Amino acid sequence: MNVLLTGGSACGKSTYAEKLAVQFGGYLYYIAAMQPYGEESERRIEKHRCMRAEKGFTTIERYTNLKELTLPERGTVLLECLCNLTANEMFDDGGAGENTVSEVLLGIESLEKQCDNLVVVTNDVGSDGGGYDRLTMDYVNTLGEINCRLAKRFENVYELICGIPLLIKGELL
Repeated sequence: MNVLLTGGSACGKSTYAEKLAVQFGGYLYYIAAMQPYGEESERRIEKHRCMRAEKGFTTIERYTNLKELTLPERGTVLLECLCNLTANEMFDDGGAGENTVSEVLLGIESLEKQCDNLVVVTNDVGSDGGGYDRLTMDYVNTLGEINCRLAKRFENVYELICGIPLLIKGELL
């Protein structure tokens, strides 16, 4: 089963994603796409890694080139988050650059083939009215395209508001 979770920042997506993944069961993978930048982010990442381990997740740090990732065995994958992965692919020297949409989608397709359940967390970054510079708008549009294409393909899509999952497509899990 594939689930896409979207919403604004700090709306409960991560908590709900972890709950769903644990509910699906099997071997639990947490693919973390946030790159550490400095001591504070490294401490935060380590704290979250420990919290996930307590829930049974194996954390895999993957910042770009998701399609090359090979999972040791089938199970449930939580990808956190599409926003970071997209930014990494667009702006990092080793990223996909202009090919970000296709590379991110190929990476997700690769994960789908390797797991029983896939939970993807993303943000709704395009609904605030814009007013950004060209580079930021390129990012917003790229992430928006990826979000739309995944929402069309995935069985279940939710928007989270204040920690409450609102069903957009599929069934309430």
